[in-house]
Amino acid sequence: MHLTGYFLQRLLRGLVTFWFAVTVTFFLVRLLPGDPVSAVASPSMTEEIRQRQLEVYGLDRPLLAQYFAYLGQLVQGNLGISFLSSQPVSKILMERLPWTLLLTGTALVVTVLLGIPLGVLAATRARGWVDQIVQVSGVIGQSLFVPSIGIFLLYTLGLLAGWFPIGGAVKSDLTGFARIASIAHHLVLPCLTLVMAQLAGYVLTLRATLIEALGEEYCDLARAKGTPESKVIWKHALRNALLPTTTLIGLQIGFLVGGAVLTETIYAYPGVGRAIFEAVGQLDFPVLQGAFVLLAATVVIANLVTDMAYGLLDPRVRAG
Repeated sequence: MHLTGYFLQRLLRGLVTFWFAVTVTFFLVRLLPGDPVSAVASPSMTEEIRQRQLEVYGLDRPLLAQYFAYLGQLVQGNLGISFLSSQPVSKILMERLPWTLLLTGTALVVTVLLGIPLGVLAATRARGWVDQIVQVSGVIGQSLFVPSIGIFLLYTLGLLAGWFPIGGAVKSDLTGFARIASIAHHLVLPCLTLVMAQLAGYVLTLRATLIEALGEEYCDLARAKGTPESKVIWKHALRNALLPTTTLIGLQIGFLVGGAVLTETIYAYPGVGRAIFEAVGQLDFPVLQGAFVLLAATVVIANLVTDMAYGLLDPRVRAG
């Protein structure tokens, strides 16, 4: 398959996935217990003002009419108006998005930088004590949940040891380098939570693929030519072993997005995930929908980029 056709196929799949996520989100948020009308119109309002408020937010229409009206707004880039603050949802989310990108981006980079050497170490010492420690740690790591990791780190390193802040993203009265240092200090625990939750899967996947790659004929040929083992590992085998982990990175971005909601809630981190938590409690449908649309778009784009990178690295994927 030509690269353009491969890209268009993946793009179409991504658009369908995005539409499905938007649709599911729209109807699921309306299954939340409670009355969203109370967030817009108080009981003390006159019936005339109350009805006018409902008309402004479109809550007086049938559900399907609300759905198609929302899709029409979404196509125009309009995410709606918050029930509570009466501010555009796009403005609210754009203020929060940089914090979420900083958290998830840092966690992803740290995971890759730690995962590659750990995966290589385990694969090159297969069935040794180092490999056994890595595998046992990996199994334990994969069994842990983000909330349990977050609460443990918050209690031990935040409350007991007092090494890191237990909430927020930065001290408000700082500027310049002091502000950057404060952001980094506040970032440690949330980032470490996400890294610990996803590192095990990355390491174990890389270990398995690298062991397989080291047994291939091209590695045996390189050794027969006198190539040093370190060069066989890092130049020949690792390049091919990283192909499956490229797809895993795309999946991990989706995990990071979901994990960020819980992590930001635990650490009171002012990102999009925290906005979702607040919107659920306040039945602020526009903010909740807008946040999920933003996160869904992020995951779809990340997976599209991952698919394209995999297709460029391995022509066999396009042929399939």
